[in-house]
Amino acid sequence: MLQIIPGQVKTAELHAHLVGAVAPRPICFASTVNAEGQPNLSPFSFFNVFGSNPPTLVFSPSRRVRDNTIKHTLENIYATREVVINVVTYAMVQQASLASCEYPPGVSEFEKAGFTALPSEKVKPPRVKESPVQMECVVKQVIETGEGGGAGNLVICEPVLLHISENILNEHGRIDPHKIDLVGRMGADYYCRASGAAVFEVPKPNLQLGIGVDALPAAIRNSRILTGNNLGMLGNVHEMPAVDPAFEDEQLKNIIQYYSITPEEMEQELHRYAQQLLEAGKVREAWQVLLYEG
Repeated sequence: MLQIIPGQVKTAELHAHLVGAVAPRPICFASTVNAEGQPNLSPFSFFNVFGSNPPTLVFSPSRRVRDNTIKHTLENIYATREVVINVVTYAMVQQASLASCEYPPGVSEFEKAGFTALPSEKVKPPRVKESPVQMECVVKQVIETGEGGGAGNLVICEPVLLHISENILNEHGRIDPHKIDLVGRMGADYYCRASGAAVFEVPKPNLQLGIGVDALPAAIRNSRILTGNNLGMLGNVHEMPAVDPAFEDEQLKNIIQYYSITPEEMEQELHRYAQQLLEAGKVREAWQVLLYEG
């Protein structure tokens, strides 16, 4: 494997590997104002949520690598200690990217990128009307991680008011990933769209402990067909399943009928079918197929 020791390669090269490996990253579309009240709007992909009590968001406007200067957003943060964090959706990603241009001080990225500024209720910076979630925040702390180009500045924010469009909620009043249609930042010029076929569910681990991959029967654990993801699903049951005499499955009957020449061929076909069931989320059925003993 390629080995890279930080400090022994150029910062730009290290940066490219880091953002290529740690991806996709949510995007903080930060609205700030300077001491004179002039707005600034810029996206940052060094961003995430780090707690809910108190609610805590952190983003990092890093120092510029090329000349070791800081960005207008950070200057404004130091001046006012307030920010509005707006989420970025697929419908606005091109405009958000345009807002990352380094326009001179006093030039409004809202106007340059074609966004609509909405007055906030608890902080001075305006919100982005086109964003379906806008979080008015006070800045609790700024942690400077270094003094050289590329160093991060961790802006620790506490949301004091959230604005959420009802159009992105499901029937339970929660945000629907397909309706909000977020985008994530990857390496180089790549982004990803977090909706449609790109979104999938992984059941949370049982409240009771899963039996684990190590507890699976050797023939299953060492399968040449089943993947690590398949084994993870099988190991997430809280007790080893038993054969259910009442279990009936037409595909299993077909396998038994047509693939009973050798035990090895039978096992491979059973594992292939179990894999199909697992990919459809049918863990109980997959276990019954794998427990077939002939």
